[in-house]
Amino acid sequence: MEGSLVKDNPLLLPLNNEKTVYDGFVTVQVTQLMYVGYIISPHKNDSPKSLEKCTLHCSWQLKHLLHGYEHIVKQRLRQSADLVSFMLELKTVLEVGLKSRPECSSIPPPQYYSQLISEMETLGWDKLLFIDTEFRTLRLKAQDSSGRQHILTVKLNTLTEAPECSADLPVPLAITWTPQSTLEQLHNQFLQVLESLTEFWDVLDEIDRNTWILEPEKPSRSNTMRRIAIGNNISIKVEVDPRHPKMLPECCLLGAEHVVTLLRNKLNANMHSWNPDSSVFHNLRDVLEIEFPSPATHGKSGLSVECGICYSYRLEAAIPDQVCNNPHCGQPFHQACLHEWLRALPSSRQSFSIVFGECPYCSKPITVKMSAQKS
Repeated sequence: MEGSLVKDNPLLLPLNNEKTVYDGFVTVQVTQLMYVGYIISPHKNDSPKSLEKCTLHCSWQLKHLLHGYEHIVKQRLRQSADLVSFMLELKTVLEVGLKSRPECSSIPPPQYYSQLISEMETLGWDKLLFIDTEFRTLRLKAQDSSGRQHILTVKLNTLTEAPECSADLPVPLAITWTPQSTLEQLHNQFLQVLESLTEFWDVLDEIDRNTWILEPEKPSRSNTMRRIAIGNNISIKVEVDPRHPKMLPECCLLGAEHVVTLLRNKLNANMHSWNPDSSVFHNLRDVLEIEFPSPATHGKSGLSVECGICYSYRLEAAIPDQVCNNPHCGQPFHQACLHEWLRALPSSRQSFSIVFGECPYCSKPITVKMSAQKS
Protein backbone atom coordinates (compact mmCIF):
# COMPACT_ATOMS: atom_id res chain seq x y z
CA MET A 1 0.00 0.00 0.00
CA GLU A 2 2.80 2.41 0.92
CA GLY A 3 4.49 1.93 -2.45
CA SER A 4 1.33 2.79 -4.39
CA LEU A 5 0.66 5.79 -2.17
CA VAL A 6 4.15 7.22 -2.73
CA LYS A 7 4.04 6.44 -6.44
CA ASP A 8 0.71 8.21 -6.98
CA ASN A 9 1.47 11.05 -4.51
CA PRO A 10 5.23 11.62 -4.42
CA LEU A 11 4.83 14.85 -2.44
CA LEU A 12 2.70 13.25 0.27
CA LEU A 13 5.14 11.82 2.82
CA PRO A 14 4.77 10.07 6.20
CA LEU A 15 5.78 12.06 9.27
CA ASN A 16 6.16 9.15 11.70
CA ASN A 17 7.57 5.63 11.70
CA GLU A 18 4.10 4.10 12.04
CA LYS A 19 3.12 5.85 8.80
CA THR A 20 -0.13 7.04 10.28
CA VAL A 21 0.46 10.74 9.70
CA TYR A 22 1.06 12.15 6.21
CA ASP A 23 1.87 15.67 5.14
CA GLY A 24 2.53 17.30 1.76
CA PHE A 25 0.88 18.08 -1.56
CA VAL A 26 -1.72 16.53 -3.81
CA THR A 27 -1.27 16.86 -7.59
CA VAL A 28 -4.49 17.30 -9.54
CA GLN A 29 -4.86 17.17 -13.33
CA VAL A 30 -2.04 17.71 -15.79
CA THR A 31 -1.81 21.38 -14.79
CA GLN A 32 0.33 20.31 -11.82
CA LEU A 33 -1.99 22.15 -9.47
CA MET A 34 -0.78 21.64 -5.89
CA TYR A 35 -2.94 21.71 -2.81
CA VAL A 36 -1.35 21.72 0.63
CA GLY A 37 -2.83 19.36 3.20
CA TYR A 38 -2.08 16.52 5.56
CA ILE A 39 -3.89 13.31 6.27
CA ILE A 40 -3.94 11.49 9.59
CA SER A 41 -4.64 7.86 8.88
CA PRO A 42 -6.12 5.41 11.42
CA HIS A 43 -3.79 3.37 13.60
CA LYS A 44 -2.73 0.00 12.27
CA ASN A 45 -4.68 -1.74 15.03
CA ASP A 46 -7.91 -0.26 13.68
CA SER A 47 -9.98 -2.12 11.17
CA PRO A 48 -8.25 -2.16 7.76
CA LYS A 49 -11.69 -2.17 6.16
CA SER A 50 -12.52 1.42 7.21
CA LEU A 51 -10.91 4.87 7.38
CA GLU A 52 -13.77 6.16 9.49
CA LYS A 53 -11.36 7.53 12.11
CA CYS A 54 -9.19 9.24 9.50
CA THR A 55 -9.17 13.06 9.58
CA LEU A 56 -8.26 15.40 6.75
CA HIS A 57 -6.62 18.80 7.29
CA CYS A 58 -6.06 21.01 4.28
CA SER A 59 -5.31 24.49 2.99
CA TRP A 60 -7.94 27.11 2.24
CA GLN A 61 -7.60 26.42 -1.50
CA LEU A 62 -8.46 22.77 -0.97
CA LYS A 63 -11.33 23.63 1.38
CA HIS A 64 -12.70 26.02 -1.23
CA LEU A 65 -12.47 23.36 -3.91
CA LEU A 66 -14.18 20.75 -1.70
CA HIS A 67 -16.99 23.09 -0.70
CA GLY A 68 -20.25 21.30 -1.41
CA TYR A 69 -18.54 17.91 -1.64
CA GLU A 70 -17.82 17.44 2.08
CA HIS A 71 -20.47 14.72 2.46
CA ILE A 72 -18.92 12.74 -0.39
CA VAL A 73 -15.46 12.93 1.21
CA LYS A 74 -16.82 11.75 4.57
CA GLN A 75 -18.69 8.91 2.87
CA ARG A 76 -15.57 7.75 1.02
CA LEU A 77 -13.56 7.87 4.26
CA ARG A 78 -16.02 5.43 5.81
CA GLN A 79 -16.19 3.15 2.79
CA SER A 80 -12.58 3.15 1.46
CA ALA A 81 -10.55 0.05 2.26
CA ASP A 82 -7.25 1.90 2.61
CA LEU A 83 -5.54 5.24 2.18
CA VAL A 84 -4.50 4.53 -1.42
CA SER A 85 -8.09 3.99 -2.49
CA PHE A 86 -9.23 7.06 -0.62
CA MET A 87 -6.56 9.25 -2.26
CA LEU A 88 -7.65 8.10 -5.72
CA GLU A 89 -11.25 8.93 -4.91
CA LEU A 90 -10.26 12.26 -3.38
CA LYS A 91 -8.48 13.23 -6.60
CA THR A 92 -11.61 12.35 -8.56
CA VAL A 93 -13.65 14.66 -6.31
CA LEU A 94 -11.06 17.43 -6.75
CA GLU A 95 -11.14 17.10 -10.54
CA VAL A 96 -14.93 17.36 -10.49
CA GLY A 97 -14.59 20.42 -8.28
CA LEU A 98 -12.12 22.00 -10.70
CA LYS A 99 -14.47 21.52 -13.63
CA SER A 100 -17.36 23.10 -11.73
CA ARG A 101 -15.20 25.97 -10.42
CA PRO A 102 -13.02 27.21 -13.30
CA GLU A 103 -11.64 30.03 -11.16
CA CYS A 104 -9.82 27.49 -9.00
CA SER A 105 -7.79 26.23 -11.94
CA SER A 106 -6.09 29.60 -12.12
CA ILE A 107 -4.03 28.85 -9.02
CA PRO A 108 -0.46 28.62 -10.33
CA PRO A 109 1.93 25.73 -9.66
CA PRO A 110 4.78 25.98 -7.11
CA GLN A 111 7.29 26.72 -9.90
CA TYR A 112 5.48 30.02 -10.51
CA TYR A 113 6.16 31.22 -6.96
CA SER A 114 9.78 30.10 -6.89
CA GLN A 115 10.49 31.81 -10.23
CA LEU A 116 8.68 34.97 -9.11
CA ILE A 117 10.77 35.13 -5.93
CA SER A 118 13.96 34.52 -7.93
CA GLU A 119 13.11 37.34 -10.36
CA MET A 120 12.27 39.73 -7.51
CA GLU A 121 15.62 38.98 -5.89
CA THR A 122 17.34 39.87 -9.17
CA LEU A 123 15.30 43.06 -9.59
CA GLY A 124 15.65 44.04 -5.94
CA TRP A 125 13.06 43.84 -3.19
CA ASP A 126 13.42 47.58 -2.65
CA LYS A 127 11.56 48.06 -5.97
CA LEU A 128 8.47 46.21 -4.68
CA LEU A 129 5.76 48.45 -3.21
CA PHE A 130 2.90 45.95 -3.10
CA ILE A 131 1.97 42.38 -3.94
CA ASP A 132 -1.48 40.90 -3.49
CA THR A 133 -2.25 37.71 -1.58
CA GLU A 134 -2.52 35.72 -4.81
CA PHE A 135 0.90 36.88 -6.02
CA ARG A 136 -0.71 38.09 -9.24
CA THR A 137 -0.61 41.87 -8.94
CA LEU A 138 2.61 43.72 -8.23
CA ARG A 139 3.33 47.42 -7.91
CA LEU A 140 6.92 48.31 -8.68
CA LYS A 141 8.45 51.71 -8.05
CA ALA A 142 10.82 53.55 -10.36
CA GLN A 143 12.51 56.93 -10.36
CA ASP A 144 13.27 59.10 -13.37
CA SER A 145 16.43 61.18 -13.79
CA SER A 146 14.74 64.22 -12.21
CA GLY A 147 13.95 62.29 -9.04
CA ARG A 148 10.21 61.88 -9.63
CA GLN A 149 8.70 58.67 -8.27
CA HIS A 150 6.55 56.48 -10.52
CA ILE A 151 4.63 53.25 -10.04
CA LEU A 152 4.32 50.38 -12.51
CA THR A 153 1.40 48.01 -11.89
CA VAL A 154 1.98 44.51 -13.25
CA LYS A 155 -0.78 41.89 -13.41
CA LEU A 156 0.60 38.43 -14.05
CA ASN A 157 -1.10 35.34 -15.38
CA THR A 158 1.99 33.22 -15.80
CA LEU A 159 5.61 34.27 -16.02
CA THR A 160 5.77 33.33 -19.69
CA GLU A 161 2.63 35.17 -20.89
CA ALA A 162 2.69 38.92 -21.47
CA PRO A 163 1.50 40.65 -18.29
CA GLU A 164 -0.98 43.50 -18.14
CA CYS A 165 1.00 46.64 -17.33
CA SER A 166 -0.28 50.09 -16.40
CA ALA A 167 1.17 53.34 -15.10
CA ASP A 168 0.24 57.00 -14.70
CA LEU A 169 1.56 58.16 -18.08
CA PRO A 170 0.37 60.67 -20.72
CA VAL A 171 1.00 58.11 -23.49
CA PRO A 172 0.10 54.42 -23.88
CA LEU A 173 2.56 52.11 -22.13
CA ALA A 174 4.09 49.88 -24.80
CA ILE A 175 6.03 46.92 -23.40
CA THR A 176 7.90 44.34 -25.47
CA TRP A 177 7.50 40.85 -24.02
CA THR A 178 8.74 37.37 -24.91
CA PRO A 179 8.40 34.09 -22.98
CA GLN A 180 12.00 34.64 -21.84
CA SER A 181 11.38 38.17 -20.50
CA THR A 182 11.89 38.87 -16.80
CA LEU A 183 10.58 41.42 -14.32
CA GLU A 184 13.97 43.14 -14.38
CA GLN A 185 13.73 43.60 -18.15
CA LEU A 186 10.16 44.84 -17.76
CA HIS A 187 11.28 47.37 -15.15
CA ASN A 188 14.14 48.55 -17.38
CA GLN A 189 11.73 49.14 -20.26
CA PHE A 190 9.57 51.20 -17.92
CA LEU A 191 12.59 53.29 -16.95
CA GLN A 192 13.26 53.98 -20.65
CA VAL A 193 9.67 55.16 -21.11
CA LEU A 194 10.06 57.46 -18.09
CA GLU A 195 13.23 58.97 -19.51
CA SER A 196 11.50 59.69 -22.81
CA LEU A 197 8.89 61.73 -20.88
CA THR A 198 11.26 63.51 -18.49
CA GLU A 199 11.30 66.76 -20.49
CA PHE A 200 7.48 66.75 -20.64
CA TRP A 201 7.20 66.49 -16.85
CA ASP A 202 9.93 69.10 -16.38
CA VAL A 203 7.84 71.54 -18.45
CA LEU A 204 4.68 70.93 -16.43
CA ASP A 205 6.48 70.97 -13.08
CA GLU A 206 7.88 74.42 -13.89
CA ILE A 207 4.37 75.66 -14.73
CA ASP A 208 3.00 74.15 -11.52
CA ARG A 209 5.70 75.81 -9.40
CA ASN A 210 5.35 79.29 -10.90
CA THR A 211 1.63 79.71 -11.57
CA TRP A 212 -1.75 79.14 -10.01
CA ILE A 213 -3.29 76.03 -11.57
CA LEU A 214 -7.08 76.15 -11.66
CA GLU A 215 -7.53 72.79 -13.37
CA PRO A 216 -6.92 69.97 -12.77
CA GLU A 217 -7.19 70.45 -9.02
CA LYS A 218 -4.67 67.68 -8.33
CA PRO A 219 -2.70 67.03 -11.52
CA SER A 220 -1.49 63.50 -12.12
CA ARG A 221 1.47 62.44 -14.24
CA SER A 222 -0.90 61.51 -17.07
CA ASN A 223 -2.48 64.98 -17.32
CA THR A 224 -1.35 67.00 -20.34
CA MET A 225 -3.62 70.00 -19.72
CA ARG A 226 -3.20 72.93 -17.35
CA ARG A 227 -5.63 75.78 -16.87
CA ILE A 228 -3.49 78.66 -15.62
CA ALA A 229 -4.86 81.75 -13.86
CA ILE A 230 -3.95 85.05 -15.53
CA GLY A 231 -6.10 87.34 -13.43
CA ASN A 232 -9.51 87.62 -11.84
CA ASN A 233 -11.83 85.52 -14.06
CA ILE A 234 -9.18 85.28 -16.81
CA SER A 235 -7.26 82.09 -17.53
CA ILE A 236 -5.52 80.18 -20.29
CA LYS A 237 -5.87 76.47 -20.95
CA VAL A 238 -2.76 74.87 -22.46
CA GLU A 239 -2.42 71.34 -23.83
CA VAL A 240 1.21 70.18 -23.87
CA ASP A 241 2.31 67.52 -26.35
CA PRO A 242 4.16 64.77 -24.42
CA ARG A 243 6.30 63.97 -27.47
CA HIS A 244 7.17 67.60 -28.24
CA PRO A 245 6.72 69.35 -24.89
CA LYS A 246 8.60 72.57 -25.71
CA MET A 247 6.71 73.35 -28.89
CA LEU A 248 3.85 75.85 -28.88
CA PRO A 249 1.00 74.08 -27.03
CA GLU A 250 -2.64 74.25 -27.98
CA CYS A 251 -3.98 77.32 -26.17
CA CYS A 252 -7.49 78.43 -25.24
CA LEU A 253 -8.13 81.75 -23.48
CA LEU A 254 -11.10 81.89 -21.10
CA GLY A 255 -12.79 84.92 -19.58
CA ALA A 256 -14.57 88.13 -20.46
CA GLU A 257 -14.49 88.71 -24.21
CA HIS A 258 -12.94 92.19 -24.09
CA VAL A 259 -9.97 90.85 -22.11
CA VAL A 260 -9.71 87.58 -24.03
CA THR A 261 -9.66 89.47 -27.34
CA LEU A 262 -6.71 91.58 -26.23
CA LEU A 263 -4.71 88.53 -25.10
CA ARG A 264 -5.64 86.55 -28.20
CA ASN A 265 -4.34 89.34 -30.42
CA LYS A 266 -1.04 89.33 -28.52
CA LEU A 267 -0.79 85.55 -28.85
CA ASN A 268 -1.41 85.66 -32.59
CA ALA A 269 0.99 88.55 -33.13
CA ASN A 270 3.86 87.07 -31.08
CA MET A 271 3.62 83.32 -31.61
CA HIS A 272 6.27 83.52 -34.35
CA SER A 273 8.80 84.40 -31.62
CA TRP A 274 8.15 81.16 -29.73
CA ASN A 275 11.54 79.72 -28.80
CA PRO A 276 11.57 75.89 -28.56
CA ASP A 277 14.89 76.07 -26.68
CA SER A 278 13.19 77.99 -23.87
CA SER A 279 10.59 76.70 -21.43
CA VAL A 280 6.85 76.80 -22.09
CA PHE A 281 6.35 78.97 -19.00
CA HIS A 282 8.77 81.68 -20.16
CA ASN A 283 7.47 81.52 -23.73
CA LEU A 284 3.86 81.98 -22.60
CA ARG A 285 4.87 84.93 -20.45
CA ASP A 286 6.75 86.59 -23.32
CA VAL A 287 4.19 85.87 -26.05
CA LEU A 288 1.23 87.09 -23.97
CA GLU A 289 3.29 89.98 -22.56
CA ILE A 290 2.09 89.34 -19.03
CA GLU A 291 3.37 88.25 -15.63
CA PHE A 292 1.47 85.24 -14.33
CA PRO A 293 0.21 85.46 -10.75
CA SER A 294 2.40 83.07 -8.78
CA PRO A 295 1.99 81.36 -5.40
CA ALA A 296 4.89 83.50 -4.17
CA THR A 297 3.19 86.82 -4.98
CA HIS A 298 -0.57 86.20 -5.06
CA GLY A 299 -3.13 84.33 -3.00
CA LYS A 300 -5.32 81.87 -4.82
CA SER A 301 -8.43 83.15 -3.04
CA GLY A 302 -8.30 86.29 -5.17
CA LEU A 303 -8.28 84.18 -8.33
CA SER A 304 -10.82 81.54 -7.33
CA VAL A 305 -14.08 83.46 -7.71
CA GLU A 306 -17.33 81.77 -6.76
CA CYS A 307 -20.11 81.10 -9.23
CA GLY A 308 -22.67 83.90 -9.17
CA ILE A 309 -25.53 81.38 -9.11
CA CYS A 310 -24.58 78.49 -6.79
CA TYR A 311 -22.04 80.55 -4.76
CA SER A 312 -19.43 77.81 -4.85
CA TYR A 313 -16.13 77.57 -6.66
CA ARG A 314 -16.13 73.87 -7.53
CA LEU A 315 -19.25 72.14 -8.77
CA GLU A 316 -18.17 68.50 -8.79
CA ALA A 317 -15.11 68.73 -11.07
CA ALA A 318 -16.07 71.99 -12.80
CA ILE A 319 -15.03 75.54 -11.92
CA PRO A 320 -16.70 78.78 -13.13
CA ASP A 321 -15.69 79.16 -16.79
CA GLN A 322 -18.53 81.36 -18.15
CA VAL A 323 -18.08 85.12 -17.64
CA CYS A 324 -20.38 88.06 -18.31
CA ASN A 325 -18.78 90.15 -21.08
CA ASN A 326 -19.98 93.43 -19.57
CA PRO A 327 -16.73 95.14 -18.44
CA HIS A 328 -18.58 96.60 -15.45
CA CYS A 329 -19.83 93.15 -14.37
CA GLY A 330 -17.52 90.27 -15.29
CA GLN A 331 -19.35 87.87 -12.99
CA PRO A 332 -18.29 84.22 -13.49
CA PHE A 333 -20.65 81.23 -13.59
CA HIS A 334 -20.48 77.49 -13.94
CA GLN A 335 -21.61 76.44 -17.39
CA ALA A 336 -24.23 74.08 -15.92
CA CYS A 337 -25.53 76.72 -13.50
CA LEU A 338 -25.85 79.41 -16.15
CA HIS A 339 -27.55 77.02 -18.55
CA GLU A 340 -30.15 76.01 -15.95
CA TRP A 341 -30.71 79.66 -14.99
CA LEU A 342 -31.26 80.85 -18.56
CA ARG A 343 -33.40 77.86 -19.47
CA ALA A 344 -35.80 78.76 -16.64
CA LEU A 345 -36.27 82.35 -17.84
CA PRO A 346 -39.29 82.95 -20.12
CA SER A 347 -37.33 85.65 -21.99
CA SER A 348 -34.45 83.35 -22.95
CA ARG A 349 -34.24 81.75 -26.38
CA GLN A 350 -32.27 78.92 -27.89
CA SER A 351 -30.60 78.54 -31.28
CA PHE A 352 -29.13 75.12 -31.90
CA SER A 353 -26.89 74.47 -28.86
CA ILE A 354 -26.62 78.14 -27.77
CA VAL A 355 -28.94 79.65 -25.14
CA PHE A 356 -29.37 83.45 -25.21
CA GLY A 357 -30.53 85.41 -22.21
CA GLU A 358 -29.68 88.08 -19.65
CA CYS A 359 -26.95 88.08 -17.00
CA PRO A 360 -28.45 87.43 -13.54
CA TYR A 361 -26.39 90.35 -12.17
CA CYS A 362 -26.36 93.17 -14.73
CA SER A 363 -29.14 92.06 -17.12
CA LYS A 364 -26.82 92.52 -20.11
CA PRO A 365 -26.99 89.90 -22.89
CA ILE A 366 -25.19 86.66 -22.10
CA THR A 367 -24.97 83.31 -23.87
CA VAL A 368 -24.01 79.79 -22.87
CA LYS A 369 -23.37 76.71 -24.93
CA MET A 370 -25.17 73.64 -23.70
CA SER A 371 -22.89 70.90 -22.41
CA ALA A 372 -22.79 67.59 -24.29
CA GLN A 373 -25.18 65.84 -21.92
CA LYS A 374 -27.70 68.70 -22.32
CA SER A 375 -27.63 68.81 -26.10
